[in-house]
Amino acid sequence: MKTRHALERARRAPWTYASLFAAGVLAGCMAAGPPIGAQSPQDPRSPVGSPFSDRRMGASALGTPLLIDRTDLRIGTTVHFSRVPTASELHDTAQIPGLAHLVLSLPYWPADPEPLQALEQTPEQSDVIVVLPGYPPNRAAAQIWNYLSVRLRIITVVSGPPPSLAVIEDLNTLRGLERVIAQMDEPSRAGFERLQRPLSFRKVVD
Repeated sequence: MKTRHALERARRAPWTYASLFAAGVLAGCMAAGPPIGAQSPQDPRSPVGSPFSDRRMGASALGTPLLIDRTDLRIGTTVHFSRVPTASELHDTAQIPGLAHLVLSLPYWPADPEPLQALEQTPEQSDVIVVLPGYPPNRAAAQIWNYLSVRLRIITVVSGPPPSLAVIEDLNTLRGLERVIAQMDEPSRAGFERLQRPLSFRKVVD
């Protein structure tokens, strides 16, 4: 009897894993579900607020997105940072076998371009995926990413429609911007009409 039950569980396991894998696919990136009680204070550096200030969008929830890229058939390694790594850390990271993706989940939009220059040490075969909270506080904060020559893929996670057309124009100047993900109870494209990048919606049900 025990052997039959064990075989039955073994037959079901691949379907369970496949379902979990498929549930995470979203344009090559997925933010993991938040742990119970995860909270993060609103970042004062962004005048339009930060989605990480929402208890359902805590930094611990979006901080380590699971990367599932269906077009990438390499057996590669993804390294995660919750901040901009130093030049020394990037040097060590570059020694990791099969480095394919460097993922930075930042709690705010950097204002100083100098620390970002360390990212130029990223190996040519690897890309840098940056997850940023909210809208850029100003155009300068968006454009400092344009100074980098690495393979850059930026995803912004916002908590609602843009506060002004100027914010959309700032996003459109960001060459590495791959997608905007809006967390909204009622998904709507209102306010995003002039966005020149793909738009996705995220709804969290408690």
